[in-house]
Amino acid sequence: MNKAELVETIVKNKNSGIPSKAAAEKALDSVLTAIRTGLKKDKTVQLIGFGNFMVKNRKARKGINPKTGEQIQIKASRSVGFRPGKALKASV
Repeated sequence: MNKAELVETIVKNKNSGIPSKAAAEKALDSVLTAIRTGLKKDKTVQLIGFGNFMVKNRKARKGINPKTGEQIQIKASRSVGFRPGKALKASV
């Protein structure tokens, strides 16, 4: 499901109270911005019943270039992790 399909689903859901695609897209953008802002502050974003978004710090490590076979140094990096909640796991 992409963003446009998600917006369409929100509009079709009678319980959402969002009457138009423009309003649904604006609401979705607001939620995504809030999640992004929380992650930038190194906070875990916890959505009860859905899951947790968190920043994961990856250590520097050695790797191998698959083309040449030579060892390379991979820099430390940050990535976003997601851990699904119990309700989400049960619904899938």
